[in-house]
Amino acid sequence: MKTKAIFYHAGCPVCIAAEQNVADALDPSRYDIEVVHLGTDNSRLSEAESAGVKSVPALVMDGAAFHINFGAGIEALK
Repeated sequence: MKTKAIFYHAGCPVCIAAEQNVADALDPSRYDIEVVHLGTDNSRLSEAESAGVKSVPALVMDGAAFHINFGAGIEALK
């Protein structure tokens, strides 16, 4: 069974670089990766906040948010 992983970002250069690295690092046979661009899909902001995302880019797996680098605070995306 695959583990669901959601990568939240806002489209900035830091986020795009992190997205490429995450996609390369996670084994697609083990992880089902969904990429959510909060800059263009702000309807998912509350979902990201509920998952513990405080800044983007962030990866959420197994109920934990992993903040990769500080591109933008979640409040700046509202």
